Amino acid sequence: MSNEAPTALDLPMVHPLPAETRKYFEVCEEKLGMVPNVLRAYAFDIDKLNAFTAMYNDLMLGDSALSKLEREMIAVAVSSYNKCYYCLVAHGAAVRALSGDPQLGEALVMNYRVAKIDARQMAMLDFAVKLTRESAAVTEDDRQALREVGFSDRDIFDIASVAGFFNMTNRVASGTDMRPNDEYHAQAR
Repeated sequence: MSNEAPTALDLPMVHPLPAETRKYFEVCEEKLGMVPNVLRAYAFDIDKLNAFTAMYNDLMLGDSALSKLEREMIAVAVSSYNKCYYCLVAHGAAVRALSGDPQLGEALVMNYRVAKIDARQMAMLDFAVKLTRESAAVTEDDRQALREVGFSDRDIFDIASVAGFFNMTNRVASGTDMRPNDEYHAQAR
């Protein structure tokens, strides 16, 4: 595990970590080859870490008609609009890995509108970015546009929830100067 601080703040991880947290971090090491710095950043307060991971795991890994790739695409499009360095590096790597397409990951990081994606996914990202840019301007017409390309009302809720979560995490990451793990830069290229 890296000794470099995961943020610009002096908030060291709880020591010793509770057994359950240690086990979670060991699973991360085993599956990812690292403990993502976002988890290390939250580990100064185990209740905050647990709340963050519960919401993340529900939205990004839980039951949804949106694929894991589509949820990561939303994370990247929102993070691109917000210019969140940590999330662009981490979730750009996830898009590359899940899609098997490094060009898709790069396009979404730079400008999702140039990505080679289908009309359904473009509508999804347009909605997520509009929600990010001006949430009060979202209207029934925006939701109807999603229905017209095949999204259910449950899907719309999931799109809005993932976009909302990343708007929150982008602000925390930017506000604390959260630093992405070096490993992300080389993944799935």
